[in-house]
Amino acid sequence: MHEHHAPGWLPAGSRADVVRDPGGDVPSPTCLVRLLLERDGEVFCVPREDGATRLDLPTRVVGALDPQVVADALAREVVGHGARPELLGYVRNVVTTPDAGYPWPAPLAHFTVWAVRGVPAVAGTWVPVHDLRERHWWPLVGTV
Repeated sequence: MHEHHAPGWLPAGSRADVVRDPGGDVPSPTCLVRLLLERDGEVFCVPREDGATRLDLPTRVVGALDPQVVADALAREVVGHGARPELLGYVRNVVTTPDAGYPWPAPLAHFTVWAVRGVPAVAGTWVPVHDLRERHWWPLVGTV
């Protein structure tokens, strides 16, 4: 496990734990699923849906749905039918005192990364994995 103490993206006094747990149980509550498609030291990225200019792993909001169902649907969209995503791990936000701008559940919120194999069926870009070191989930992907 890797810990980000007082990360700038969380309210003061918070931390983010990065937990590698291949094939483990999906944590609750899960807020986002991210899909990791890797080849030769690169990962498949797409434009972020929030309008940011940065590329990121394909991502979906879970909402009230089952995270496994969301991960399966995202994998089918990105790689096609027959894709079987497996939980690689997650980032767990630990926020004891959320501020007005924090949109996730507190005190815990999880952001999962799922590994999948296949060839992308959607437009995107292969990015060297080391170019993504600033991402919150980097400790999970940097070990693949």
